[in-house]
Amino acid sequence: MAATIRASQQGIEIVNQARRRKGWNKQAAIWGEKHNLKRFWRSIPIDRDAFVGICKAVGIEDWEEIVDNSPLSNTNSRAEFFAYDDAWVGREQLVTKLTEKVQSSCRLLILLGITGIGKTALAERLVVELQPEWAKFHQENFENEQQTSDFASVATRWLEKWGEPITPEDRKDTNRLLNLLVKRLRENRYLVLIDSLELILEGNEEEGWNDFKDEWWVRFFESLLAAESCQSRILLTSQDLPEQIPARYKNFWDCTVLSGLTEPERLELFDKTGLEVDTDSPNTPYLKRIGGAYEGHPLALRVISGEICSKPFYGNVVVYWNKYGHEIEEVEKAIEEAKTKGITASADDQWQLDRYTRELRKNVRHRLEKTFGRLKRDVLNAYRLLCEASVYRCPVPEEFWLSHLEDWDCNEDQQETALEVLRNRHLAEEVVEDDQFLLRQHNLIRSVALEHLKQLD
Repeated sequence: MAATIRASQQGIEIVNQARRRKGWNKQAAIWGEKHNLKRFWRSIPIDRDAFVGICKAVGIEDWEEIVDNSPLSNTNSRAEFFAYDDAWVGREQLVTKLTEKVQSSCRLLILLGITGIGKTALAERLVVELQPEWAKFHQENFENEQQTSDFASVATRWLEKWGEPITPEDRKDTNRLLNLLVKRLRENRYLVLIDSLELILEGNEEEGWNDFKDEWWVRFFESLLAAESCQSRILLTSQDLPEQIPARYKNFWDCTVLSGLTEPERLELFDKTGLEVDTDSPNTPYLKRIGGAYEGHPLALRVISGEICSKPFYGNVVVYWNKYGHEIEEVEKAIEEAKTKGITASADDQWQLDRYTRELRKNVRHRLEKTFGRLKRDVLNAYRLLCEASVYRCPVPEEFWLSHLEDWDCNEDQQETALEVLRNRHLAEEVVEDDQFLLRQHNLIRSVALEHLKQLD
């Protein structure tokens, strides 16, 4: 008998049915240690004695029927990924669509969206789909401050890892490194994932675009796209759209903007992370409201689910709601007033979706603050516009937004530039309602922007 075993999907359903008959919560203390429970429900191997204890606690004596005896799949390499894991849910159609693009002529796939929306997890999910055809995988994360991110350093790092001898003369000749790297990517089937590309981009007050800090990155992508053929594929994740990717090679690159999870996907995520989401469960209405307030933001929902599953809530969603539900109600009230009473703007809304618990402050607010910090540093007028427009509770015409920059003595060109920056950084969302083209902010973005508005000088 192996030291650790895991439950099959059929076995999990058998245990689930037995649990429901007893009226037990998935995280009830009677089951065993919280860590083992979370792994059990996600079909991750746990200690044999703990596994047997969980089965017998619910009345299943023949616990061997619950065991998954199939060999672990090759996707166990996902443990090396930053974001993709067994709690992955949804986006099936998108995965199929993007996989087909990469398998055809798309040499460069860019995944865009606000921080925490699931770009990296989706990219890593695509890697799992693509690795049978592109077995040589490499991941570069620009959040790693221990490694330099200029093109020459990255190119040297990749080439040496792939067995290319780099001479001292090569290191001094960036053009030589560029040619070596492009040649290797063209002639070999590498799958490269580049994370957090926004960290090597910069903006400016005059143009406002998101340009590469190092011009050699521009030459690299252009050379790769201009080549007659290329066997490798590159996946990029970024909060900002890199403006210097040449449009004339659009047949060879594509970009996709990610939105949040749908309501069924949100409930599936809660279920996979250990919460009870049955139709008749008292948890479900509250989880739907939480998911709605956060607009399906995967990172925020996983943080909240982790808090509910841990001490002192131990999976009791109702108790969590009784403590923090007023934060969600504050958001719901403001949105409802905008719809039914026409109160479309308020600078006094006290939204704290990003910070009402310590874990949200540590994992969600911290990342959003980095986004706001980059915007304030790169394009101050865009930062001002984002803060000023946070007064709107619902989508409004773009002239409503732009009018706020008149108080900052911005001319029309400066106003348009600032708004374009917010669009390119996905901090201003475009929607169509009643045949009107409108702008809005994601609830999480508005929560942070309202706080920054109070400090705007």
